[in-house]
Amino acid sequence: MENLRAILDEVYPMIKLKMAMRRVKKQIPLESHWAFCYTLLNKLSRSFAFVIQQLDGDLRDAVCIFYLVLRALDTVEDDTSIPAEVKVPILMAFHSHISDCQWHFSCGRNDYKVLMDQFHHVSTSFLELERSYQEPIKDITMKMGAGMSKFVCKEVETIDDYDEYCHYVSGLVGLGLSKLFHASGKEDLASDTLSNAMGVFLEELKHEENSIKAVQCLNDMVTNALTHADDCLKYMSALQDPAIFRFCAIPQIVEFGTLAMCYNNIQVFRRAVKMRRGLTAKVIDRTKTMPDVYRAFYDFACMLKSKVDYNDPNARKTKDVLESILKTCRDSGTLNERFLD
Repeated sequence: MENLRAILDEVYPMIKLKMAMRRVKKQIPLESHWAFCYTLLNKLSRSFAFVIQQLDGDLRDAVCIFYLVLRALDTVEDDTSIPAEVKVPILMAFHSHISDCQWHFSCGRNDYKVLMDQFHHVSTSFLELERSYQEPIKDITMKMGAGMSKFVCKEVETIDDYDEYCHYVSGLVGLGLSKLFHASGKEDLASDTLSNAMGVFLEELKHEENSIKAVQCLNDMVTNALTHADDCLKYMSALQDPAIFRFCAIPQIVEFGTLAMCYNNIQVFRRAVKMRRGLTAKVIDRTKTMPDVYRAFYDFACMLKSKVDYNDPNARKTKDVLESILKTCRDSGTLNERFLD
């Protein structure tokens, strides 16, 4: 009976998630340019397409366009076939192309190539947004393009380089979202420090080789990401709109869970390491209030703490960061039950 209950506890959230995703597909707008944007968003990231549905109309449209613009910018940066002398001017001027319905630039592969070839749909949709949404999108795109340009010809060689690059490609996303939330009239404008932390915490882990030093480097990256967790909790605890809260909280919990699974895990260098689908569905189903976030962060921090290798050069720092997260969660006074049970 216990085994059956455990199976149902895992499967039921997945069924609810699949049903919700079917509803997302049915909600695609009729206008051709918006239909293109939401259909492509669903192809590029089904999970983000689902989470974005937590937001209300105008804000949802603004976040959708913000995501596609930054994906297009990222497609230019990632395409190694583009010479630096061509790539840098495009990145620097990308913010000016957002409102040009004639502009497109063929690069990337698969759905990303579709995005670049038919970018006029994104531009048309962008121009229909309120100016209060357009300005933050342009501003963040300009800053991110300039930051990416800097690193086209510059290697990431030091921790300071790494932190700066993460700010450009991830932290600015958090800053942009905070400005969009504020423009909606539903949230106060969060500080740059907390907004940056929300973005950087979602950074992707990318490494190349399989060795003890590589795992230690991975552990250092995970620890670096964890240093932003307390600021993420402060940011989320200040959110007032329930829809915006869920939009922010679900990805943060999933990312913390992913960090916990990546830490000290040699499999990161052999295959994609992600949370299992049932657990992801459970996070989506159960994340409704700030106590849910505290409980999830606490459980994942405990899981990660149990994996700390005392032979790792950063073990002490990792333990200290985790203790700080655990203390923040305990001090919330909401840990009367486990999130992952």
